[in-house]
Amino acid sequence: MSNPPVSGPSILSNRFAQTIIVSALFLQIGVWVRNIAILFYVIDMTGGDSLAVSFISVAEYAPIFIFSFIGGTLAKRWRPKKTMVRCDLLSAASILGVLFAMENGSWKAVFFATLVSAILSQFTHLSGMKLFKLHVPEHLVQKGMSVYQTLYAVFMIFGPIVGTFVYRNFGIETSIGIMGASFLISAALLAILPSDRQDDGEKQNSHILEDVKAEYRYVRSSILFRKLGGVCIAAGLGLGLIQPLAIFLMTERLGRAENDLQWFLLVNGVTMIIGGAMAMSLEIIGSGLSTEYWLTLGLQFISGFLFPFIHIGMNTKIMRNRQESFIGRVNRILTPLLMGSIVVTMMLSGIVKNAISLVPLYAVAGLFFLAGLVIIIPLFMIKSGIPLESGNTASR
Repeated sequence: MSNPPVSGPSILSNRFAQTIIVSALFLQIGVWVRNIAILFYVIDMTGGDSLAVSFISVAEYAPIFIFSFIGGTLAKRWRPKKTMVRCDLLSAASILGVLFAMENGSWKAVFFATLVSAILSQFTHLSGMKLFKLHVPEHLVQKGMSVYQTLYAVFMIFGPIVGTFVYRNFGIETSIGIMGASFLISAALLAILPSDRQDDGEKQNSHILEDVKAEYRYVRSSILFRKLGGVCIAAGLGLGLIQPLAIFLMTERLGRAENDLQWFLLVNGVTMIIGGAMAMSLEIIGSGLSTEYWLTLGLQFISGFLFPFIHIGMNTKIMRNRQESFIGRVNRILTPLLMGSIVVTMMLSGIVKNAISLVPLYAVAGLFFLAGLVIIIPLFMIKSGIPLESGNTASR
């Protein structure tokens, strides 16, 4: 009996895949116009207040932290199409509501819009991946997921350029209009997909809180995972300090226009897709000290190139040393540690910058990465199979 042919239709020829990917395209346009346009708008309205800028980043990252605990679990329980359509409609409504508030003199409503939209985007992304599994043939699912994730990666490169172009050429009102229209188009495209089946929202017998407690106990019982948790905290504290303030590195240290931030982010995004820790820490300290535009741009290239290797190395360690029954659960504990640490120092970054200036702040961020390096180096001396600690230790 002959084997079936390996070749088959392209993922882009599948109608369901086309709809989901084009919907994600418009969603990403809305998200990146939101991220960049609101950043520049807050800078313009506050005269470059670092505290206000840092809170925009908090509004974007806090939902990732909050829902990294339960977002995946909720996405499995809810019907994906209905979840995505509702989230896109609510995002559009919140954006258009902010436009109405701004017309009445309340520009600070952009903080609320950013927070609401970022929360809803978390559920849209997770539900989108589930839609592929439900509506795309099994032999095309892997390709479809790759295209879906690649789209998000591509917008890390070109999203800042799109957002900068729209805001600088058309202003905040048009930017908000484009955000709202993008979310509405995304919702309209998803609405033409077949309705969710009654069982599309997976039924779970266990409670979410019980799952989280079991995952936490499992991570705490392992030397490896405890140390990786320490690395996540150290890296998060460093990233949270510098991520909101890249615009000030561009304007204050390099004397460049705000619009040049798009190239700064583009270089970092490109190399993250093409592509540790000591080089990362030196790059961050070097960026803070540098007053030369091209040197700083080169350091960003190094940072973006090396960061994926750190991520891959940590995930390889996790894959080799976790029990099968806990596949996926370790990341659901380590990711909140990383994102929580980022959010904590993001809230403080504006205050710290005003207190000690930009150069010492970048030096402190680099030291956090060095601390992560000290924690993680011993782990990579061990090939595999780091054992769990005894039950007595785990139960303490």
